[in-house]
Amino acid sequence: MAAADHRAVTAVGFAAWQSSDAFRESGLPLDRLEMIRHAYDRFLDEAGDRIAVADIEGRVAGWTARETEPDYISDLWVDPAFQGRGVGKALILHLLAVMREEGLARARIHTHGNNAGAIRLYQRCGFSIVWRGLEYSRSLGVEHEKVHLAMGLTPEPDVSASTV
Repeated sequence: MAAADHRAVTAVGFAAWQSSDAFRESGLPLDRLEMIRHAYDRFLDEAGDRIAVADIEGRVAGWTARETEPDYISDLWVDPAFQGRGVGKALILHLLAVMREEGLARARIHTHGNNAGAIRLYQRCGFSIVWRGLEYSRSLGVEHEKVHLAMGLTPEPDVSASTV
């Protein structure tokens, strides 16, 4: 990934996180925010080809990634200017197709418990809630409510008729 692309992807991830309820309810001090911004940079440096980027008219609209576990979608970030336009759904469906090609039996994703929009999106893509509870976030340094979702990867769900 070129340096300019790297900066754009980092900016989208951080902007999406800042626009979320998770950020608004975190009450994090400003120095912690800089730490989180740098965490995006480090993640992108380490993730390499495990990142998929959505580009709309030459602009980074969103991105998704898998960290070390091949069946776990660790990140989904959509620029607030592009939210509600199907970018997140397209990114998830792309990763699910990659996972199917790799022969994986299931896919997993987590989100903040108060992120109702993300939970609805994941359910429309075929995921079901498998756990909800409090979990400590190393990156935020706080305990917060999380939702874990999972789905089997065969057969492929028909999500073409669902709305974004």
